[in-house]
Amino acid sequence: MSAVSNLSLKVRRNECVALDGPSGAGKSSVLKMIFGSYLTSSGRVLVRMQKSFIDVACANPREIIELRHRSISYVSQFLRVIPRVSCLDLVAAAAREDGCSALEAEERARNLLERLNLPGRLWTLPPATFSGGEQQRVNIARGFAPQRPVLLLDEPTASLDRANTEAVLDLIADRKAQGVAILGVFHDPDVRLRVADRLAPMGRGEGASDE
Repeated sequence: MSAVSNLSLKVRRNECVALDGPSGAGKSSVLKMIFGSYLTSSGRVLVRMQKSFIDVACANPREIIELRHRSISYVSQFLRVIPRVSCLDLVAAAAREDGCSALEAEERARNLLERLNLPGRLWTLPPATFSGGEQQRVNIARGFAPQRPVLLLDEPTASLDRANTEAVLDLIADRKAQGVAILGVFHDPDVRLRVADRLAPMGRGEGASDE
């Protein structure tokens, strides 16, 4: 049984496309296929890396790792961290993957944590001790810390209140204005309406189209 079939979509720079369909349609699976976490049994998954494209469906592990470091940022639904690493160090480490200095990486991390309303008293603590909403904000900060041309978002606002949801929407708008191509899953229809330039329908007997 296929998790996803007959799906065709294209995401361009300066736009956000939302995968739209019922629970179980495979929306999160599509993001994992693009990121290279799930295998793709057929078809192509083309992601631009500098001036060429990498087909994730048949890429080797080294190519997947390079693609993640150069082209794709991914905000997953769950935060997986080393227990004793502080949230500031965690976010700064993600920023350093761009090759920036330690000072610039820490500045990016502080800016993101501040914009996401995470209290400064928590910055030196390991996120494993945080509430679900606080962990999600750290997860979002880590995903936004690298400045890459493709951004995958898997229900980034699912556990957030209205004020923190607004903070995330502002970050998404900023990245879109910077030319980032964004593909996301958004459980809240109001959020989806505000961020998405187009919807890619799934799970209704039809593939998603970029037309």
